[in-house]
Amino acid sequence: MRAILFLIRLTVMAAVLAVGLPVVKAVSFNGQYYVPLAEFARANGFSMASVRRGEEVVLVSKGGARLVFDVNSAQAQIAGVNVRLSFPVAADHGQLLVSQLDIDTALRPLIYAQKPSARRITTICIDPGHGGKDPGNRVGGGIWGHSEKTYTLALAMELQKQLQRAGFRVILTRSRDAYVDLPARPATANSAGADLFISLHFNATPVDKADISGPETYCITPVGAPSSNAHGESGEFSATAGLGPTTANRDENKSLLLAYVMEKSLVLNLHANDRGVRRARFAVLRDATMPAILIEGGYMTHPVEGKKIFDSTYRSELAAAIVKGVLAYQKAMAPPVLHPSTPPNRLPPSHVSPLH
Repeated sequence: MRAILFLIRLTVMAAVLAVGLPVVKAVSFNGQYYVPLAEFARANGFSMASVRRGEEVVLVSKGGARLVFDVNSAQAQIAGVNVRLSFPVAADHGQLLVSQLDIDTALRPLIYAQKPSARRITTICIDPGHGGKDPGNRVGGGIWGHSEKTYTLALAMELQKQLQRAGFRVILTRSRDAYVDLPARPATANSAGADLFISLHFNATPVDKADISGPETYCITPVGAPSSNAHGESGEFSATAGLGPTTANRDENKSLLLAYVMEKSLVLNLHANDRGVRRARFAVLRDATMPAILIEGGYMTHPVEGKKIFDSTYRSELAAAIVKGVLAYQKAMAPPVLHPSTPPNRLPPSHVSPLH
């Protein structure tokens, strides 16, 4: 594993040097490569605005964008959106350290504008989670019970209509209450040449039902990192063993950006609690050959949010928020329109990171 991580670091460092991004020397700490947070801030144009002793550190860019890190925690906030890091920010001998892997796979892809796609987004594959013999989460019993599979399909049908009105071609992995094998779901998107894959789910919790609410948006876990999904990686969300690469890792930076703008859209447009961007090797994500995310659209077990999920009016609002997330990603990744005055090695000003 140490050898794999070393090779990953060398590859990423080479890519960083190739595009001229600042490089900070990493040191070994607790079996991972870490960088002093203060050095990362200086190298990337951030000032350390405040430090709440032993709890929180805030970095602020010249443009006012804020990065917030919880000390001894993997929880971070990037320009107002919660993002779960792969490793906790550590404190060692009076200095704070952030893992090199998180710099390379979470911070840089969001701080710096990504290379735009070569083509526009035209086809989107929507995956209504569960179905048929697999009900997913279930709330209540008897004829009054609510199965997740019912509401993921209802949301998918509404989302299909709204995306089509926005000009996209939409395909579904299922259009009725039928069971679809997990590998067949990304395979449908791959064979159709889809530009995006979005899997729809709803969450549930057996404890603290009145306290836990809000959307979560998942993208593929970086190579060499543990996943952050609370479900573990079994059953519906079964994953390959180990921390090695998957097909989806080829587009992991784009998937992260899609997850980021999607979570932001869901939270802002639904006025919902931000459960954050997370990473997982979900079976429906890891074989996708295009940017792919899994949306947990809220908690069926929450006394208020659950009732909203079961209501068609709210699901229409949820679908509209997802469409806005897709459009935000499309804008960020649209092929550049170069004018005669644009130098060939630079992007036009419209291509900026989510922090601006």
